Amino acid sequence: MLNIFARASVSRVTDPIGTWLVRRGLSPNAMTVVGTVGTVLSAVWFFPRDQLFAGSVAVTVFVLFDLLDGAMARARGSGTPFGAVLDASCDRIADGALFAALTWWALAVAQDRSLAAASLVCLVAAQVISYVKARAEASGLAADGGLVERAERFIIALVGTGLEGLSVPHAATVALWLLAALSVITVGQRLVAVWRAAKGAQG
Repeated sequence: MLNIFARASVSRVTDPIGTWLVRRGLSPNAMTVVGTVGTVLSAVWFFPRDQLFAGSVAVTVFVLFDLLDGAMARARGSGTPFGAVLDASCDRIADGALFAALTWWALAVAQDRSLAAASLVCLVAAQVISYVKARAEASGLAADGGLVERAERFIIALVGTGLEGLSVPHAATVALWLLAALSVITVGQRLVAVWRAAKGAQG
């Protein structure tokens, strides 16, 4: 949902940076891989060590690389089919690493099984939300939108963990349970969107 409203504003900032990076010989695919590796390493290094604020900042920095690879592709004129698959695959890896690391933290550090369950719901729902869209598009149907897409997932999760790292009580708990609920709703929204698109195509 945020993507619809924020994309144009963000592009005005990222497009000049993307053009500058392309002129210096960097490729969108390289940016995608660097951002994903950085996100994964930051998540699995900081969160299980209870370094929530540092982890939130580090993951945020590397997630921003995901904005730059798109800007770089636009600077080149267009993306490539491989680049699109690589970007989508790396997004799923980064999502999985973030919520797996938070589950690890919830079990090993916070020792809160219910919070770990919320994180696992977020992990599974994140994958399903993206899969429904990809599978629908492969079938010629539309499945965009919903309450929480990738940007919202990261914002809610990282704001919660960052505040928890700054000693704000229950911030991570509120964030992860809120995100779990919204993610489940989003799965339903996308399935309904596919059903409506399929019904429209048949009619």
